Amino acid sequence: MKLKIAYILSVFIAILAALTSIGGLLRPDLYRDNLFVKTTWLGNDAVTLFIAVPILIAALVYSAKGSSKGQLIWMGMLDYMLYNYAFYLFGAAFNVFFLLYAALLALSIIALIFGLTNLDINRISQQMRKEAPVRWIGGYFLFVASGLGLVYLIQSINFIATGNVPAIVTMSGHPTNVVFALDLTLLIPWLILGALWLMKRQPWGYVIAGILNVKGPLYTLVLAVNSILVVNAGISKTSELPLWGTLTALGLIACGLFYRNISKEG
Repeated sequence: MKLKIAYILSVFIAILAALTSIGGLLRPDLYRDNLFVKTTWLGNDAVTLFIAVPILIAALVYSAKGSSKGQLIWMGMLDYMLYNYAFYLFGAAFNVFFLLYAALLALSIIALIFGLTNLDINRISQQMRKEAPVRWIGGYFLFVASGLGLVYLIQSINFIATGNVPAIVTMSGHPTNVVFALDLTLLIPWLILGALWLMKRQPWGYVIAGILNVKGPLYTLVLAVNSILVVNAGISKTSELPLWGTLTALGLIACGLFYRNISKEG
């Protein structure tokens, strides 16, 4: 029954995510942010509509057939929606979709809770092959966590020492850094925990790794697309595409290595 609730909520999430993305792409007056932030919303909307929503729907179908891979990808997509719409809810200037952003965040949290509490984690653990490169994948998680954490730490300490506000805060026009806030709470701690548990082959380590291996490359893809859009719009002369493109490629490799080592589907 509880898993059924998660399925129903996920269908609503897919519908609402599609609607908000279509609205963002077709209504140029929707976003009231500055040009930099508005441009990034458009890239985000495109990836969510054309890639994230279809993956979520496909994962729901395979999960309903009893696929462990489908269930983990489903949880990963719910985490993507949670993370993604937290950015919209707290980072977008108030607009007509505010209530939809709030609904998407709330529904994603609830669906993820119901979904995770009803996963057969022991079955998933048993399906992981012994030769799965858990140390390589875990090491990649720690590499990303340490890299992001170091960047945020340096910029935050620099502000304490000099009073210089990080450039991203100035560019976005936000009173604080939403990226720092969400990554330090919803991403970095889970990358570290997931890595440590995965390398110890703990059952929940497989679950967290399955989720992050979906969410990670998908969101770095969003950032790669936004890097292209920002340069094309003349907002920035320096492209971050090499960084986010490389992380997307590495994330897809880690994702492939993880999911190809889940056996005994049923």
